Amino acid sequence: MTERKENVRWGILSTARIASKVSRAIKLASNAELVAIASRTKARAETWAAEHGVERAYGTYEQLLEDESIDAIYLPTPPTLHAEWTIKAAECGIHVLCEKPLAANVEESVEMANACSTNGVQLMDGVMWVHHNRTPQMRQIIDDGTLGKLRRVTSAFSLNWDAIPYDNIRAKKELAGGSLGDLGYYCVRAILWAFGDLPTQVFATARYEVGVDMNFSGLLWFDGGRMATFDSAFDTGSRKWFEIAGTDASLVCDDFVIPWNETSARFWIHSTTGKDAEHNVENTIQEVNMIEHFSNIVKTGTLEPRLAEDAINTMIVCEALSESARRNEIVELKLPNRS
Repeated sequence: MTERKENVRWGILSTARIASKVSRAIKLASNAELVAIASRTKARAETWAAEHGVERAYGTYEQLLEDESIDAIYLPTPPTLHAEWTIKAAECGIHVLCEKPLAANVEESVEMANACSTNGVQLMDGVMWVHHNRTPQMRQIIDDGTLGKLRRVTSAFSLNWDAIPYDNIRAKKELAGGSLGDLGYYCVRAILWAFGDLPTQVFATARYEVGVDMNFSGLLWFDGGRMATFDSAFDTGSRKWFEIAGTDASLVCDDFVIPWNETSARFWIHSTTGKDAEHNVENTIQEVNMIEHFSNIVKTGTLEPRLAEDAINTMIVCEALSESARRNEIVELKLPNRS
């Protein structure tokens, strides 16, 4: 396919709070421009468009998808709406960057990926940290043997709600809320990224309130004696770290989900002598990298099926973990039919 010369034209479906963060990234990206916003009401869309300097505002999601100038959309709706609007966008020939979790369940995530593949458009979930410039640097250290043979990954992502905001989608069972899908999803992705394959079985426990998990702890077993643990929570202080431990050393990142600041992100290598090395990566805005990567796919027409596969694999593991917590027993991983 011939590469597009102009910027990729983006639309956003929903005025959810995170849409403001991604709209900034689209505006800062070198190969993208934000041209349209859609909301459930015309007034809300117009207000958001005026505040963010967006040209067109639509009062329905359908109207934005009917805009033939749109190349790609960002979809920050509740997870229960992801499948419906991803499939509709794909059928319109529009590429989809979908907020995590990718869907309400694995079956829907596979349907989304199949619809995008059939219509020749890209699907990717909005896990921003994998696009940071330090991520390939950490990958290189894992791959070059500095850590030795990988044995264990440990991760945590939490925040503290002093009082449960019952009107928040993350606290609504009917919208697929809960800390696992909202926060633990990042930890699971980090574990899969580090080990490079899927676990064989998982075990989990959780504390539920208003029908969703307020905190969640998971244990994952991998071939070769490798293990991983993580926890996510809405009732614990801010934590967003992982440790990847091998037979010779470990890699520690204390802010992998969202760097403490945009000017300098860091990670460490620890060995038997303590902290051996601190690595710093300067001036990277990971959400801008994400938009530029996705826009480059759209511009070149060279799709990356691995991006959808990564999201589906994360969904597979999260669904098994959720099942384990509900049943209070070890769950063997089951791979879905992806045809």
